[in-house]
Amino acid sequence: MIPQCVREAGLPDGLVAIPIRTRLVRPGDDIVALVGAAVGGIARPGDVVAIAETAVAIAQRRFVPAEYVRPSRVAYALARRAGALATVNQPESLQLVIDQVGTRKVVFAGIAHVLGRLRGKRGVFYELLGAAIAAIDGYTGTLPPYERAIVFGPAEPDRVCAELTAALGYGFAIVDANDLRKAKALGLSPGLVRANVERALLANPHGNSDEQTPLVVLTWRGSGPNPLRAA
Repeated sequence: MIPQCVREAGLPDGLVAIPIRTRLVRPGDDIVALVGAAVGGIARPGDVVAIAETAVAIAQRRFVPAEYVRPSRVAYALARRAGALATVNQPESLQLVIDQVGTRKVVFAGIAHVLGRLRGKRGVFYELLGAAIAAIDGYTGTLPPYERAIVFGPAEPDRVCAELTAALGYGFAIVDANDLRKAKALGLSPGLVRANVERALLANPHGNSDEQTPLVVLTWRGSGPNPLRAA
C-alpha cells in the first residue's frame, strides 16, 4: 500500500494519509475489533485513525432500505427541484426529513430557498433544516449491498471515538468527507484539533466509490509537534 501525502490548506509537510481496506462492514459489527484488526501493524502510537461515518452507522444498524419509505407528493415535488448531487434529490431521503421536522417546515424551507436564490443567496434550504438533512446520507453510490440503503448519521460519535481510543490507543475521528473537497469531523477522541483533522481529509483519501477503504491512518512524519493533536 502506497501512502498518500496530504498537503492541504497550509498543513506542514510530513502528514501522510494511508487508506486502509477492510472487509465489508455488516450490521452489528464490533467496531473496536474490526478497526483493531485492520490497522494492526500499520498504525503506530500518536497516529489518528479516521473512520467514514457510513461504516460506523451501518455497524450500528442506522440505515433503512429505500423500498421501506413511501414518499409523499410533497417529497416528490421538492426532490425534482433539488440539485443532481444533493441527498434530497431522492424523494425517499427527503421523506425521512419530512418525517422528522414536518411537512410545513420543509415547504417553508423550500420557499425560503427559492427566495434566497432570487437574492443571490444559496443553501437556505440546508441552513433552515440543518441537522435533519445532515443526519441522512442518500443511497446513490453506496457500496453494495447497501446501494439502496438510506444511511443515518452515527449515534454518539464522540463516545465511539473515546471508546476506540481507550481500547486501541490511537486518536480517532468519525468523518463525513466527499470528493467536493468537504470534510466534517462528526466525532473526535479527546485531544485532537478538529480543524486540522478536517483539513487533512479534504482530498478524501477514503475514496468516494467502491474502494472499500473506510479507514484512513493519519500519521505524522515531520519534525515538531503533531498538528492533529492539541499542544
